[in-house]
Amino acid sequence: MIPIKILGESGYEAAQLGLSLSYNADLDKMPARMDKLAFKQGGHNGFLELIQVWMDVTAPRFWWQQADRYRLSSKMSESTMHTLLNRPLMQLDFNERIPATWLLGLNQLVLEKDVEMLKNYLPEGFLQRRVWMCSYKTLQNIVAQRKNHKLPEWQEFCDMLKEQLAHPEFVFKPECVENDTEFPRTSDDRV
Repeated sequence: MIPIKILGESGYEAAQLGLSLSYNADLDKMPARMDKLAFKQGGHNGFLELIQVWMDVTAPRFWWQQADRYRLSSKMSESTMHTLLNRPLMQLDFNERIPATWLLGLNQLVLEKDVEMLKNYLPEGFLQRRVWMCSYKTLQNIVAQRKNHKLPEWQEFCDMLKEQLAHPEFVFKPECVENDTEFPRTSDDRV
């Protein structure tokens, strides 16, 4: 299981304001418009880039390799260079149990302070913790591409996002979303 914790979200009000400026419309009409535009591509859902999320994520190295393909604003992680030699490794440091002899070998490298060899032999299931900041637009893209991925870690990630996001309706596409219609400006949209 990939534990994630939403540390904070910011930008919802700024996204509303930006969208109201784009349409020269009253701010109080923006929540409904945001709902309708959230899954309309071609720049119509650009307001999602203004809503930022900070997450604390612990995941195996193989998962991070895939996660790194997505455009992120920023990330900071446990540094294997600075932390790997601080203590003996345990089974809890890995996504799945590794053979005991392998763990003994890795811990021998920890004792020898051989970080280069340790990094060479570290399994892809080694867990790494990162603070990850990205936009709702990036999360929407991740969910669209990974919610049914063959790696169960992606499904877990998506499920945990859905439970914790302040506005999951902007990230998880409802069953029936009409993306084909424009929003024509009407006289009542004017400020």
